[in-house]
Amino acid sequence: MAKGRLIKVFPGGNTAYGFYSFYDHIIEPDAARIFVIKGGPGVGKSTFMRYIGEAMLKRGYDVEFHCCSSDNGSLDGVVIPVIRVALLDGTSPHIVDPKNPGAVDQIIHLGDHWNEKGIRGNKKEILSVNKELGRLFKHAYAYLAAAKLFLDEVESYYNESNAFNVGAFDKMVLNLIHEIFEGKQRVTESPKARHLFATAITPDGSVSHLETVVDHLQKRYIINGDDGTGKTTLVRRLMEAALARGFNITAFHCALNPKVIDHLVIHDLSLAIINNVEPHIYTPKEGDTIIDTMNCVDPVINEAYLVEKGLARGMYRQCMEQAISFISRAKKTHDEMEKYYVPFMDFEAINLRREKTLQLILDTAEQIDESTPALK
Repeated sequence: MAKGRLIKVFPGGNTAYGFYSFYDHIIEPDAARIFVIKGGPGVGKSTFMRYIGEAMLKRGYDVEFHCCSSDNGSLDGVVIPVIRVALLDGTSPHIVDPKNPGAVDQIIHLGDHWNEKGIRGNKKEILSVNKELGRLFKHAYAYLAAAKLFLDEVESYYNESNAFNVGAFDKMVLNLIHEIFEGKQRVTESPKARHLFATAITPDGSVSHLETVVDHLQKRYIINGDDGTGKTTLVRRLMEAALARGFNITAFHCALNPKVIDHLVIHDLSLAIINNVEPHIYTPKEGDTIIDTMNCVDPVINEAYLVEKGLARGMYRQCMEQAISFISRAKKTHDEMEKYYVPFMDFEAINLRREKTLQLILDTAEQIDESTPALK
């Protein structure tokens, strides 16, 4: 049996607007099963989910790992799309409670397997560490907000210098819409839009899993160009065109500014549109199309503008470095918290519960496979 395909995404991110969550887009509320996993730091939530995800991959199922933006080695969720099953971390900052308890959702509380008396003995230390975590993230988000302000400054110069040709840009967009959708039949009257991150600002800097999202698709449009030359506007307008024509999409938002979209996948066409910029640089494959928004821009020759733009970009980078430093410190502080929980956990009982949960998922998969054998 061939191993399934692993896709990695981020359901939430550390952004200029604080922690920004697309948790509601991990899986639809009417899924076959949703397991909401509760418990403290270090109790094994991520290990629980990863084990089940890897077990399903070995059995030939495609699996999504929803990675944690504040801990590169941890998972916030696992989804097996074809059987519509998900496991979700239901703890702060992405509190998840069952929407359809019993019918769809089931809580797995790993706190059932801890020695509460032992943990309460560390109450003072736990409260202190939590307070420090809040302080560190507050400063990280302040620097990310500042980084966005300076990036906005960088992006403003093409408009301020009248170098950006709006007419040429609009023509480029219309030509692309025609190229992508001409002759394609409408798929549905109610197209769905899913929203996630392919990139996140993490303790190790900006991390992208874009390759896992788009490598297997048949076609990619790769957008090159400087900041402020309309790249994310182009992606947004293609998304709007896809939805208006009845195609299901996933929009992947900017890690710093989640109000803009960096990448788009049009599933029904096996096609992606990619904003090709650090940290998500993508190497074209055979058959891919390169779009350069600099074709809509005249050279900026005003020396004062160029100096100002360079200074703004330098300040943006400094703010990003400071933000990442605070997020890294927060990760180390969070790791300290685990020592107040781990010694008081019954991991043998948790492992038994994990095996029972895996069997429930396999039973669900078997029932679905029997009714629609082409799924697996």
